[in-house]
Amino acid sequence: MTTTDELTTVRQQIIVDVAQDHAFAVFTNRFDGIKPREYNLLPVDIAETVFEPRVGGHVYDRGIDGSVCRWARVLEFDPPHRFLISWDITAQWQLETDLGRTSEVEVRFVPIGDAQTRVELEHRHLDRHGEGWRDYRSGLAGGWPAFLENFRVLTTAQG
Repeated sequence: MTTTDELTTVRQQIIVDVAQDHAFAVFTNRFDGIKPREYNLLPVDIAETVFEPRVGGHVYDRGIDGSVCRWARVLEFDPPHRFLISWDITAQWQLETDLGRTSEVEVRFVPIGDAQTRVELEHRHLDRHGEGWRDYRSGLAGGWPAFLENFRVLTTAQG
């Protein structure tokens, strides 16, 4: 079955009242404050979430016991314009080891004047996750707004 791009993609956006470079820096350097703690694949609570700001880096959670869960790979990193990460989490909310079955998350930072930025998040290729991807899409569409709201709060607090 062939699916359309619209069905296999989740798009979200938010406008923040900070310059593009600042928005990009907050999103990547303070990702620990953006990702909700309850979104966790580890069997223990999360001590921190780390975004390694370079191609070849990872996004991972470190548990309070020191355990690590690498759940994304940094595929492209173009400050302050955009980054692209893999989404290495199955439709059953487990780590995906088959890299051909991962989706991608691109986040673009589009300046609107000198002191505003539109942040566009696109989570695409969800059908790569296989059976259950449609329900998975619904869950992701409901989850990404929490990330973006946390991001908005962080940018507001920093100005």
